[in-house]
Amino acid sequence: MATHNTLGKKGEDAAVAYLEGKGYTLRHRNWRKNHLELDIVAEKDGELVVAEVKTRTNDQYKEPQEAVDWQKIRRIVIAADAYIKHFGIDNPVRFDIITVMGKEGDFRIDHIENAFYPPLF
Repeated sequence: MATHNTLGKKGEDAAVAYLEGKGYTLRHRNWRKNHLELDIVAEKDGELVVAEVKTRTNDQYKEPQEAVDWQKIRRIVIAADAYIKHFGIDNPVRFDIITVMGKEGDFRIDHIENAFYPPLF
């Protein structure tokens, strides 16, 4: 596995542990349907939470959340719509970004709730 893939998996592990520690219930991780993918799908207080995880060793070039551009947002929203339809969910949905910075064992996690809203297509 490439180094960046290993870092990404460790970052997602840390994000899941963080969410569970905050009382979220994990529904799925790396949920896929065809070419669509959601990093983390969780629930808390009757709300479905779709979280995109961005892991970086540093923010020297740009902040990790800046990698979630409008094309990525569009793909996440389409995937969330497929997820909701597939599982027949009728709960409010929130889109979060979780940034994981540093090295394994010394990660700094920032949780941006309501990071974006679904665009109108």
